[in-house]
Amino acid sequence: MSKEAKMMDIFSAELKTVTPSPIHTFSEAVDHVPNILKLTIGTSTHTVKVSKQAAVAAISSDDSHYSVSAGTLALRQAASQFLKRHYDLNYRATTDILITIGATEALYVVLASILDENDEIPTPAYPVYAQMTRINGGQPVLIDVSDDDFVLTPEKLKQTIATHHHIKAIIINNPSNPTGITYSETQIKALVSVLKDTNILIISDEIYSELTYNGQHESIARYLPEQTVVINGVSKAYAMTGYRIGVLAGPTLLINEFNKVHSFIIMTPSNPAMAAAKVAFSSQESLVSTAKMKQDYQHRRDYLVKALKQLEFECIVPNGAFYVFAKVPDDFIQDDVAFANDLVDKVQLAVVAGSGFGPGGAGYIRVSYAAAMSKLEEAVARLTCYAGIIRK
Repeated sequence: MSKEAKMMDIFSAELKTVTPSPIHTFSEAVDHVPNILKLTIGTSTHTVKVSKQAAVAAISSDDSHYSVSAGTLALRQAASQFLKRHYDLNYRATTDILITIGATEALYVVLASILDENDEIPTPAYPVYAQMTRINGGQPVLIDVSDDDFVLTPEKLKQTIATHHHIKAIIINNPSNPTGITYSETQIKALVSVLKDTNILIISDEIYSELTYNGQHESIARYLPEQTVVINGVSKAYAMTGYRIGVLAGPTLLINEFNKVHSFIIMTPSNPAMAAAKVAFSSQESLVSTAKMKQDYQHRRDYLVKALKQLEFECIVPNGAFYVFAKVPDDFIQDDVAFANDLVDKVQLAVVAGSGFGPGGAGYIRVSYAAAMSKLEEAVARLTCYAGIIRK
C-alpha cells in the first residue's frame, strides 16, 4: 500500500460516511460535453448596480481590515429591518443576528453547535442537510414526504418524533429546494402544534423566501420564535451567490452560542461583500430588481411546467424557488440517474437526478428554470427530441 493510501486513515469516521454533492458533482462532470445545455444550477440575472458600487466603494476606501465576527452592525441592522418589513420577524441587530458566509455556513454553524446524535430532515431535501449532519457526528433521519405532495404533515412529524428519541433539530426548507413547494399559514401552524411542546430546534431555511409566487411567504419563526432559528441571505433573491453573505437570526441565547463556532470557523465575513449586501437589503433598486426577477421566474416556471406535462412528466406546480421536480414518464428509463446520463448522451441536456435528494426523490429529476428563456426553449426542444427517440 502506498504512503498516500495509508494517509487516508487520518480522516474521521464521520467524514467517511459523507458523499459529495450529487448536484455539483454531476454538473461539473458534464462540463466537457460538447454543446451541453445545463439546467442543473445557476441564475440568469446579475447583481444590481448599487450593490456592486457599494462593494467597489468599500475596496476603494481601504475597507480591508477585520470586522467583528457577527458582521458589521450596519448590515445586521439592514437584515433586521428586512426581516421585519417583509416577514414581521423581530430580531435585534445587536444580539439576535449573525452574518455568515452564505446560508451554507449558517447551517453548518447551527449543526456543528448542537449535534451529538440525530437530526430530522423532511425529504426530498437539499443534499447538504444530510451530509453536514453526518460530518458533525449526527445521523440524519429522512422523512419521505413524496406521498403528501412533498409537504411535511403534522401526522408524519408526530409519528417520527414518537419513534425517534434523540432528535435535536428539524430542518424545514421553505420554499423548498428541490420541489419548489411552500408552506401556508395553516400548514405552518399545524407543525407548530406538534413542535411547541418539545425542545426540538427548528432550523428554518428561508433562502428562497423572496421567490414565493402566490401569497405571502410564511415563516415558522412568527409562530414559535423562541424555538426557531431562521437562515436567509442575499444569494437567491438578489442574484449574489458569489458574494457569500447569509443571515442567521434567532433568540439571543442561541445566537451567542452559535457565534462561538462561527467566529472560529471564519473569523469575519468580507467587508466589501457585506457593504454590497447592506445595499441589497435596503435599496429601492434591489426591491424593483427582485420583483422583476420573480415575475420572470414565474413566467419561465409556467412555460416549463406546461412543456413538461405535454411530454408526460408529472409535476406539482412549484410556488417558490426556481426548480421543477418532475416525475420521469413511465416509458422512459426509470432509474433517474441513468435517465439523467442518457439525456446527456442523446441530446446533451443536463438535469439533476432526484434520488440525490433523499427518499421519495427516486424516479424524479430537478430542472432549474434559473436560465434565460431562450435556453429553456432550447431545453424543451431537446427533451422533445429525446422523447421522439424513445417513443418512435
